[in-house]
Amino acid sequence: MAVIPRLTALVLAVIGATLRFEVIAEPGAVPATPPAKGIFCFWHQCTLPCAWYFRKFRCSILISRSFDGELIARTLALLGFSSVRGSSSRGGAAGLLALEQVVRQGMPVVFTADGPRGPIYQTKMGPVKLAQMTQQEIGSFYLLPEWAWKLRSWDSFLVPKPFSRVAVSWARPVAPPAPDADAATLELKRQDLNDALERARQNAERHFE
Repeated sequence: MAVIPRLTALVLAVIGATLRFEVIAEPGAVPATPPAKGIFCFWHQCTLPCAWYFRKFRCSILISRSFDGELIARTLALLGFSSVRGSSSRGGAAGLLALEQVVRQGMPVVFTADGPRGPIYQTKMGPVKLAQMTQQEIGSFYLLPEWAWKLRSWDSFLVPKPFSRVAVSWARPVAPPAPDADAATLELKRQDLNDALERARQNAERHFE
């Protein structure tokens, strides 16, 4: 617990310093720059390049209360992130309430939309519920290294190779559901978010074709 977060942050800093980020955006999308505010989502697969690129945004991120979650929280803290503990299965309601306070204070919050256990490329309802609670739109992005090691994990986790180019791909933001939206409307909004995240990923892949 004391060694792994420091070692991970150090390795990420060494690799991150060599990466070359290239920002792209689909029509109607405006890439966020620090200081940013609101709600943002990305796929769990690209957590490492996201952690390095967005360290200056001072984001808060929802992290599970598991042992692995504690390791991630400590690592991200060394990079400048704040963490709110909870997940879709453990402490989710308390986590959303804490994130609501962060958003209302004008600070950015970030979700790994399909984390922590997948299925891959399928967003959970949490970001949509937070958007409903705060009436903030949801930004969607994906970071793709041109060269990366791909782990044999549920999300095919990407570890950028040194000196790789990295596409920072933005999709159009998703508007929040109405405060009184019913379950069916929330599900449609969740699908809209899923589609936006997939467009960001596919545009990043096309960038290197």
